[in-house]
Amino acid sequence: MSQMTVSEAVLSRRSIRAFKPDAVPLEVLQRVMDKARWAPSGCNFQPWEATILTGAPLAELQAKMLVSPLQDPLEYSWSQPEAIPECKARLQQVGKAMYQAMAIERADGDARADFVRNNASSFGAPAVLMCYFDRRMGSPQWSDTGMWLQTIMLLLREEGLDSCPQEFLAMHARLIKDFIGVSDETHIFFCGMAIGYRVEDASVNGFPREREPVDGNVRFLGF
Repeated sequence: MSQMTVSEAVLSRRSIRAFKPDAVPLEVLQRVMDKARWAPSGCNFQPWEATILTGAPLAELQAKMLVSPLQDPLEYSWSQPEAIPECKARLQQVGKAMYQAMAIERADGDARADFVRNNASSFGAPAVLMCYFDRRMGSPQWSDTGMWLQTIMLLLREEGLDSCPQEFLAMHARLIKDFIGVSDETHIFFCGMAIGYRVEDASVNGFPREREPVDGNVRFLGF
């Protein structure tokens, strides 16, 4: 079988919310992480840090999250773009498509809440990457960390694996940091990333998504 191209990895990557229980081999994750460290970062700061959990430690942490209240105050806020009409419309589109795919009605608050709680168990993924970095890092380093995470997700696709980045887990940031032995005083928790193999026929893994056309947010000058 020929190796996946970058284009194929980009176009086949999506946030997976139903995973098979199949374990992810450590050597595969080590190979991915070894390649991902070559992601770009301003001034070569390489701000990213992570812990990857599986098995008993992951199950123990998830059990703690499931019975713990969400963090207050939040580690950080990601909701400000909802004030921009086009951003809110994009959020509403993907949410509507996802819940329709699962046949969950808008008025069914209990079913929606149950699905949201699945974030704590990372949708059944057998491995979860927890990403954090030094609190002295500024917004450029947040961006660098995002490029590193995207590099990881594309490399996972090359290995036949899938992922789901989870900012939701920042709502348990202090609990997670305490569990994995990272100082809340010195570090901010960014996100989790569920890692595993997708359930191919799960409706939540195949609903239609929309993206802006290129000319909606990119201009070409001087060509």
